[in-house]
Amino acid sequence: MTVPIDYAERIPNNVGLAGDRRLQRALEGWQPKFLDWWRELGPALPTKDVYLRTAIAVGRDGWAHFAHVPMEQYRWGIFLAERDPDRAIAFGRHKGEPAWQQVPGEHRAVLQRLIVIQGDTEPASVEQQRILGRTAPSLYDLRNLFQVNVEEGRHLWAMVYLLHAFFGREGREEAEQLLHRHSGDHDSPRILGAFNEQTTDWLQFFMFTYFTDRDGKYQLGTLKESGFDPLARTCEFMLKEEAHHMFVGTTGVQRIVERTARLMAEHDTEDVLGYGGIPLPIIQRYLNFQFSVSLDLFGSEQSTNAGTYYSAGVKGRWQETRRDDDHVLIGAERTMTVVEDGKLVGKSVPLLNALNLDLRDEYVADCARGVKRWNQVLADAGLPQRLHLPHEGFHRKVGAYAGHHLAPDGRILDAAAWQTRSRDWLPTPEDRAAVASLMLPEYEPGRFAAWIAPPRAGINDRPVEFDYVHLAEEGIG
Repeated sequence: MTVPIDYAERIPNNVGLAGDRRLQRALEGWQPKFLDWWRELGPALPTKDVYLRTAIAVGRDGWAHFAHVPMEQYRWGIFLAERDPDRAIAFGRHKGEPAWQQVPGEHRAVLQRLIVIQGDTEPASVEQQRILGRTAPSLYDLRNLFQVNVEEGRHLWAMVYLLHAFFGREGREEAEQLLHRHSGDHDSPRILGAFNEQTTDWLQFFMFTYFTDRDGKYQLGTLKESGFDPLARTCEFMLKEEAHHMFVGTTGVQRIVERTARLMAEHDTEDVLGYGGIPLPIIQRYLNFQFSVSLDLFGSEQSTNAGTYYSAGVKGRWQETRRDDDHVLIGAERTMTVVEDGKLVGKSVPLLNALNLDLRDEYVADCARGVKRWNQVLADAGLPQRLHLPHEGFHRKVGAYAGHHLAPDGRILDAAAWQTRSRDWLPTPEDRAAVASLMLPEYEPGRFAAWIAPPRAGINDRPVEFDYVHLAEEGIG
């Protein structure tokens, strides 16, 4: 089934916005503020138009249309997956009851908070990536950056719709705040720490879209299970778009590793910086950093809030309906790792209180698959070096490992040892300067910067050398 999107409306949507004039006027009042934010803090590189994917329908029969579009005219809108009228809540004490079409009063504050946190991450990443267009390694990569940016903007719209439609005055006020907080702002930062970190270069951008957008995938996956049906349907559609963001990260890092491996083999050295490549140790340190800050986004391993959300039917587990248990979890336990007396030990805890850890385990296993793929590039090049995910306790500021110092291999260190060795494991100012020195833009169709390999194929069956982005004259050079 295909659910069409109404593009005749000022705000494209498939939620019947024209039938609710009060809501429509409220969102039309928010729209100019969004556009002001986009012009001020969205992509800094001036463009004429970009070969972008725009949703035209929701459903199995296709939902994307590709065309060159001026970014400021991109049709941001409100799109929910089609509704299943028979959908029931799959977990918690409301298991088996019909999914909620309105916000239950007793869960109002919790749902609003979850939506605000999710909504806050979307514009944050656009702000973090604002300047990257000025150092794009190719028009292909520039187009992918902009596709990620416009879709993060649409994901902001998705959360703002829910706040306006279901949470009254408080929801409208929270929607305003989503544009008032800014990534890294001293007075009004974004809510989650990873979204206040600078994205300094394209290596970090690819690590961000691999690791941090993958966290987004898993968070959206838990909200897709929510008993609040509009939220579940919103997140289901967002996951379609999120897949492209992770593709950008997976293939971006792989292409960097491919180019580095080629230079290592050609020159018989790991120090490829002088040949225009990014050395593997620097790639590993960037990986360590982005993986560790992304793990913090899952919160504390033990969380009574997570158990409360689950029991209330507000937020489920990843692929909840595929789990082979009672979906209530009363009395269920699992083991988690903690630091005790300077050692890592296993501890049995109630599963209901360890749902953040359950989700993080799924995430870590997914991350490992990408690293295996990158390592295959090194193996195919005949090189012995490999990339590794650091231990889950490495460089952590949230949860059971906060306040402890763990090496990437899981060894527990004292503060002095950590101070001495952390430069070997995390990006240094010298690393970032070295990577920055390679970040020279390449805006000729079909050409790529020296530090990254071309992709295997272009976008939407277009050739790799397609003119994906038309720059404004002042954006060239």
